[in-house]
This record gives sequence, structure tokens and C-alpha cells, in this order.
Amino acid sequence: MSKQSDSEDAALAAIAPLPAPLREPGAALDGPYEPLGQAIAQRVREAILDGLLGPGTRIRQEALAKRFGVSRIPVREALRRLESEGLVTLIPHSGARVARLDRAEHVELYRIREALEPVALAESAPLLSEAQLSELHRLADAIGEAHEDARRWLELDRDFHLASYAAAPLPRLLAMIDDLWTTTQHYRRAYRETLSAADFAFVDLDHRLILDALDRRDPIDAAERIRSHIRRTRLVLAEHGEVFER
Repeated sequence: MSKQSDSEDAALAAIAPLPAPLREPGAALDGPYEPLGQAIAQRVREAILDGLLGPGTRIRQEALAKRFGVSRIPVREALRRLESEGLVTLIPHSGARVARLDRAEHVELYRIREALEPVALAESAPLLSEAQLSELHRLADAIGEAHEDARRWLELDRDFHLASYAAAPLPRLLAMIDDLWTTTQHYRRAYRETLSAADFAFVDLDHRLILDALDRRDPIDAAERIRSHIRRTRLVLAEHGEVFER
């Protein structure tokens, strides 16, 4: 095995282990049943979204099965699931690689977000409860305090935007948007790495402008502000060609 393969296999040690009952056939489960392939997919997904497995990292079926103490069957199921989410690219008879940042894909995905998310926010704006608006203000404050913590900043940013859409009575659209946020997580992480202190302040201002429109229950302003916010992210990342060469 090459030194590169050893290094890539070692990276899999960062993936959270499975609960013991899932690894032991016949053991009683304390909580709801979770299929093994789904459980493995969830842990690999978390490692990718947290940046523990970077773009291009190879994930060998054999090494992943060994990490979890399982056969290759649930590992293949997990990798197929992650491929469908756009997080990995399958390698025939071997395993997968974490999806690389692709300029054309980035532009396409963000243009789709620019089209869909303003619709969700416009529908949500008049229907958000006072409690939901209060939570959005709390999240915006927390984002402003998390500039130095990449994982927390990314989590809070996702929570803020998805919570702002939550009142929209459009379940299929919301499911599509949720999937897009998962698929674009590695682009969001790369985008965050480009931000200066002044850029972070500008992102915080964007969130405040979105909140202002929501506080006024103004669907038109809300839609325009989220569209501009997503477009700016797309254009800023496009200016940093080095992130697509990793």
C-alpha cells in the first residue's frame, strides 16, 4: 500500500465510531432502529461536512469497513447514499473520493439556490411566529460571535437560513433546499476561508438586512435580500480560483 493510501486511511480514524449495538448482531437497541448503511453514511457525512475529510480524499471500502467493524455491504450502501447527495464520487470496485470543488458545479448549484431560496423566504416571511423571529435574532447574534470558530459559524449560518424558511408551507421546496445546503457545504466552507474581518462584518450586515425585512413581514424585500446574499457568495468564491485547484 502506498504512503498516500496509508495517509488517507489514517484520516478515516477521525470519523465517529458506530454505537456498539449497531456493530453487534442480535444486540438490543436502546433507541429507534437505524439501518447500518444509514448510520455509516451519517458519520462519513459529518466528517465531510466538518472538513475532517477534505475534497479529493480517497475513502477505501476495505478501510472504512475495518473502521466500523462491518462487512463491505453496508459500506457500499453508505457510499451510494453519499454519492446521491453529491458528497462523494464513486470509484468502481474500490470506494470513493470526497467530491472536489468544481467551478461549473459551484455556479450551477448557487444559481439554483438563488432561484429557489427567495421563493421560500417570501412565503415564510408573513407566517413566521414571534418565537421564530426571536430565534432568528438569537442565531444572527451567535453568528456574529463565532467568526473564529469555523464549525460553529457554518452550523449557525445553516441554522439561521433554514429557520428563516421554516414557515413556508412548501414541504417539497424546503426538502430541496435542505439537500442543496448539504451538497454545497464544502463550497460554504471554502467561502468562509476567504473571508477577512471586514467580510465577516458584511455577512453579518446581510443577515441583519434579511431580519429587518422579516420583522416587517415584507416578502418582496426578504426575497431580494436573500437573492443578493447568495449571489454575492457565488461571486466572491468565483474570484478565488485557487479553491477549485485543491
